[in-house]
Amino acid sequence: MSGYVSILGVPFSRKTLDGTVACLAEQINKENSGLFHLITANPEITLASQSDPLLQEIIRSADLIVPDGIGIVLAAKRKGEPVPERVTGYDLLLRLLAQGNEQGWSFYFLGTDERTSVQAAEQIVRSYPQVKLAGRHHGFFSAEDEPGIIADIWKSKPDVLILAMGAPYSDKWLHKHRRELEGVKLAFGVGGSLDVISGKVKPAPAIWKKLNLEWAHRLLFAPVAKGQKSRWRRQAALPKFVYRTMIRKGN
Repeated sequence: MSGYVSILGVPFSRKTLDGTVACLAEQINKENSGLFHLITANPEITLASQSDPLLQEIIRSADLIVPDGIGIVLAAKRKGEPVPERVTGYDLLLRLLAQGNEQGWSFYFLGTDERTSVQAAEQIVRSYPQVKLAGRHHGFFSAEDEPGIIADIWKSKPDVLILAMGAPYSDKWLHKHRRELEGVKLAFGVGGSLDVISGKVKPAPAIWKKLNLEWAHRLLFAPVAKGQKSRWRRQAALPKFVYRTMIRKGN
């Protein structure tokens, strides 16, 4: 079995959640390893990459892309090259925080609004007291603020940089500033995970997760940040993804 499956040209990892965490932990524990860019891609991002040259470039340069969405799992199965399970940004964040608590890893959190950022950081410090909080900053900053934020991240040199500015913006921002952030060992986007950790958004109940319906729970109950597209508008991409990957031949 190959290590990845291509869905609409995006090479998705076929590692399990456990295997992905082990891979990332190895990267974090390396000395002078350089920045490892992980992308957690769902059907919306996969479809968007078809008409976005910059996103295509980012995908080609990424170190690992994981299937963050049941649609990717179903598309891989339809292709006859199944992935074992979804690997979501939220699950990876919690697993890395738990392991970081044991090994003393440092984290920097960039994104969401100021109040949620503060509350998420406070909750993480309470739940994972041995994790080092290298720093944090909300995601509603201007171009004039960027040099100071980048300097703060570079100075603190976190093991893990968590981006919560929405996809694909988080990955585009990281790609733009990658050379300036070489002191970071691992960076990836987590969508609205900090909203959940802070308590602003309630996590999907177990039955929704079991039925792979977290996306529907978010659609119905999670607030949308100012400046972001309506989740109902974003879900309009899903029928196109289904057609491209499961109905139309040759994909």
